[in-house]
Amino acid sequence: MGFLDPTYLCFMAPAFILMMLAQLYVTSSYSKWSRVAARSGLTGAQAAQRLISSGGLYNVSIQPIQGNLTDHYDPRSKVLNLSPGVYQGNSVAALAIAAHELGHAKQDQEGYMPLKLRAALVPAVNIGSYLGWILIIAGVLLKITGLAWLGVLVFSAGLVFALATLPVELNASARARQLLTNSGLIAGTDEERGVSTVLNAAALTYVAAVVTAALQLFYYASLVLGMGRRRN
Repeated sequence: MGFLDPTYLCFMAPAFILMMLAQLYVTSSYSKWSRVAARSGLTGAQAAQRLISSGGLYNVSIQPIQGNLTDHYDPRSKVLNLSPGVYQGNSVAALAIAAHELGHAKQDQEGYMPLKLRAALVPAVNIGSYLGWILIIAGVLLKITGLAWLGVLVFSAGLVFALATLPVELNASARARQLLTNSGLIAGTDEERGVSTVLNAAALTYVAAVVTAALQLFYYASLVLGMGRRRN
């Protein structure tokens, strides 16, 4: 089962390739546009502060965090966490990423339903990611088909979460483009293209996550189906 099973590799090979390509696209896009200074001259933190003020997000604060591309918005503390390259950088990529995370802050402020759904799914995903495959393995080893199918059902929470995440991230990117354009922080078709490239690259990683979760679920489902056929 898993990596020891050639069938697993057959199922997951397309996902592995897509994930690798998505990561390469993110890395190359960020590397290219992080070397292009935005005409506004603002750092990611300065741009974020300006967008916070103009967007009425007065309860949102900004703080630097360690790491590379570790940027995220924490809805519990209302904090925009920016990595050093984004917090201190004045590149097109830095502005795009900072604006994307502020897109999540806007979603939080407005009570954006897909964001609420994703947050509500977190406990189920945390349980399902550990318990699901345990139930599947136990069901297969003990030859209890019902237990194995229960494991598949529990494990499917990961796919539901990935599907729920996709519209949240796409919407945040759309908001980022609008925020940057309306505020005048980006100017010209070249900067607009750079912002779109960085955001599209990030979106591809979430598409890859959906494909990976789906193929992994299909593998476990096929395993249980095969178990049922052998019993018959």
